[in-house]
Amino acid sequence: MFRWIHQFTRIALTGLLIATFTSCATLTGGYKERGVASYYGPGFEGRQTANGERFHSKEMTAAHRKLPFGTKLRVKNLSNGEEVVVRINDRGPYIDGRIIDLSQEAARRLGFITAGHTEVELTREE
Repeated sequence: MFRWIHQFTRIALTGLLIATFTSCATLTGGYKERGVASYYGPGFEGRQTANGERFHSKEMTAAHRKLPFGTKLRVKNLSNGEEVVVRINDRGPYIDGRIIDLSQEAARRLGFITAGHTEVELTREE
């Protein structure tokens, strides 16, 4: 019985270490993600974001499910090549298939206000 517990503990710790190093590598460089971006509608103006700031549609900010607050991302609209840099200050999006929610200003600069969403590529800014 003790031998089985010892083996299980070793396997669990190995998995934890691998997950930790993988997460650190993702956040410190080489981060890339592709998917659908949307933007916050006007009803969110002035509301508190997950990091405690107030949301302002004219700022270059975004919501992401996992990246740390303060992370700067380059967002490229894959349909027209436009790019912006945003700072993560909120959590979301909460709609399946979406990877990032952008401020209205970021969406305007990327050229997808009318469509409401677009295919993007995210890369971490150093």
